[in-house]
Amino acid sequence: MNILYISISGNTRAFVKRLITYAEEQHQLSAENPLIKAKEISENTPFTVESTPFFTFVPTYLEGGNGVDNGDKEILTEVMREYLEYENNYEKCLGVVGSGNKNFNYQYCLTAKQYSQAFGCPFLADYELRGTLADLQRVYQILKNNFLS
Repeated sequence: MNILYISISGNTRAFVKRLITYAEEQHQLSAENPLIKAKEISENTPFTVESTPFFTFVPTYLEGGNGVDNGDKEILTEVMREYLEYENNYEKCLGVVGSGNKNFNYQYCLTAKQYSQAFGCPFLADYELRGTLADLQRVYQILKNNFLS
């Protein structure tokens, strides 16, 4: 199971690393549980064509507007959007997982929801900031279900 992610403040990176550890523990308990490989996308990442299916993890960083009736502008995470657009990498995306701060109300996980709409892949799950153990378990189960189906 592959994950492409972008991390600005380190929250997404921390969640993905904990998710990898959790997947390894689950795999040791049952070989049916898939392991996770992750690739961080940043300004310095050379763009390549993805050859295997993957999940995309994005935090939410927006400016301007409220995302409801007067728009918003994606900031800081645009390189992930460009990476997915590169050579139609988005065609291999099995789904999007978003993170954010629930204090931002409607804009919570809005970047992931916009990616889902723009690239035609499902918005699978969300978690707040660095996530909890319950979030790890829930997100892993969702990824596993979508990976194996």
